[in-house]
Amino acid sequence: MNETSILPKDWSAKIGRLQIATKSKLRGQHKGSHRSMRFGSSLDFSDFREYHPGDDVRQIDWNVFGRTDKYFIKRFLDEQEMRVHILLDSSKSMQEDKKWLLAKQLTISLGQLVLGRDDRLSFATPTEEKIAPFRRKGAMYRKAFSSYITNLTESKNNTLFTSQALQHIAKDCTVLFIISDGLEPIDEWEKILRRLPRFSQDIRLILVQSSDEIAPSFAGDLQLIDRETENRLNVSVSRRVVEDYEKKRQQHFLELDALCRRFGIHSLKVETKDDISHILFHQMIRSNWIN
Repeated sequence: MNETSILPKDWSAKIGRLQIATKSKLRGQHKGSHRSMRFGSSLDFSDFREYHPGDDVRQIDWNVFGRTDKYFIKRFLDEQEMRVHILLDSSKSMQEDKKWLLAKQLTISLGQLVLGRDDRLSFATPTEEKIAPFRRKGAMYRKAFSSYITNLTESKNNTLFTSQALQHIAKDCTVLFIISDGLEPIDEWEKILRRLPRFSQDIRLILVQSSDEIAPSFAGDLQLIDRETENRLNVSVSRRVVEDYEKKRQQHFLELDALCRRFGIHSLKVETKDDISHILFHQMIRSNWIN
């Protein structure tokens, strides 16, 4: 299975002009393509200041000296790399076909934006299998990352995503993306969300929602199977049952939204009925997540 089987044709070229947008302080200590507020040795001129003993004499501006008879040095903005970590929920509820496909498309797309700007990317997903995390920098690794994510198989993990997530997050990242359906209990989400700010100043939760979950089209007598626990429940789906489900679902996400606001976490809901182009070029740009 290759990248073209899960992403639009020439997708890398279409998103090549985009980049991750953030107001967070860049934390990387290595050269990248983003200008930080620190001063360094890039080609982006900032201003002048008076020369002090110990300054690099090569930075003295002799034209200014000729006009003022005083020594001034040029200051340049430093260029720092962005460190982006993507954490993918691969629990069983995420592995409904359309939901899992969209989650992988989002992961590949965000990863390519990072690598294409010579920034540092790390990726992880909690599984029972031993899967080495992806940690790379540079555009030369875009194809490798696409193949890595495309070939991710369904996890057999029965443990809650929220109970494992923290141990799979890279420390000191500029931007942290978490891709999940958000369906686990609210009290479990609160435990993880309150601890996330120690990892990053810019945390973004992408909630992947199935169209069938949002507006169930079921009717009559059915046996429902919980993907996470394999528990089975016989129900008679009536209008009242559907209305009760919708109320509980709405309440769940209202509480999750409130937790995100409480802990300074940005969230974005995406649906499987929307294609990846709409999500990136409309929803994410409009939310100032990319530019």
